[in-house]
Amino acid sequence: MKPDSLASARRTIATETRGLEALAAALDGDLGTALVRAVEFMADPAARVIVTGMGKSGHVGRKIAATLASTGTQAYFVHAAEAGHGDLGMIAHGDVVLALSWSGESAELAPILAYAARFDVTLIAVTSKATSTLGRAATVVLELPRAEEACPHGLAPTTSTTLQLAIGDALAVALLEGRSFTPEDFRVFHPGGKLGSSLRTVRDVMHVGDRVPVVASGTPMSEAIIAMTGKGFGCVGVVDAEGRLIGIVTDGDLRRHLSPNLLEQRVDDVMTRNPKTTRPDALLGRVIATLNVSSITALLVVEDERPVGVVHVHDLLRAGVA
Repeated sequence: MKPDSLASARRTIATETRGLEALAAALDGDLGTALVRAVEFMADPAARVIVTGMGKSGHVGRKIAATLASTGTQAYFVHAAEAGHGDLGMIAHGDVVLALSWSGESAELAPILAYAARFDVTLIAVTSKATSTLGRAATVVLELPRAEEACPHGLAPTTSTTLQLAIGDALAVALLEGRSFTPEDFRVFHPGGKLGSSLRTVRDVMHVGDRVPVVASGTPMSEAIIAMTGKGFGCVGVVDAEGRLIGIVTDGDLRRHLSPNLLEQRVDDVMTRNPKTTRPDALLGRVIATLNVSSITALLVVEDERPVGVVHVHDLLRAGVA
């Protein structure tokens, strides 16, 4: 009989979930205290974080280094096996080494441990055994709970690597929040792909100047419709005598007020007051969410209560956000 793949998947997820629950509980004890100390060392603006590991721990270490680097922490990965063949030169006094080894006995880590001791480099260990060779050599030990592996033979690193990833994310997010890292900062390190596009701002794509559809309060609807048609955004903003936005007329408003005397009415009689707007510095990712939730296709861009631009869903499509 073939194994039940779905049942196997559920057991794997359940086992790893129990491991994460044990990790969360451990943060209420010594692990939490150690994590606070580790963050303090890693938050030093003069320090680089050198992540290292071997085997599956090495693969996890690469991901942790990438996450740290993308969230504002200077971080690099040094392969444990290469360290003893020249790559130790990449580690300098003042750096912080974050070493991952579930058993804490990876022989390939020995050159790094000796180097850290000789040159007084801060060493943070991520291991399941504080009394291991790695744990004893470390300045700070993040001792992870010895959770059951999802592998039925208890051999393939599964739950253990999940816990390593989780503690790495916990460190990265704590550092991110500690330095008040903003979405705008995040954008600097993520200029490519859809993520990078969503982190661009409205100012990057909005139409300005004569392209902004705006009419004054009191304008006849016959003129407002011409303005809507000429600009091509399916809407026109209405401003008061001081240029402040007081409403908007959209294609939907036209349909709702359709009558024989529509052209004779004033925009004030047809417009939607307090329309949804956006700011020049708003992220495009948030703009597309607003458009989707509100089922609209364009937003006026407002600054100091005055319309300074307009952004359409087609602009977001061209920018690669939508």
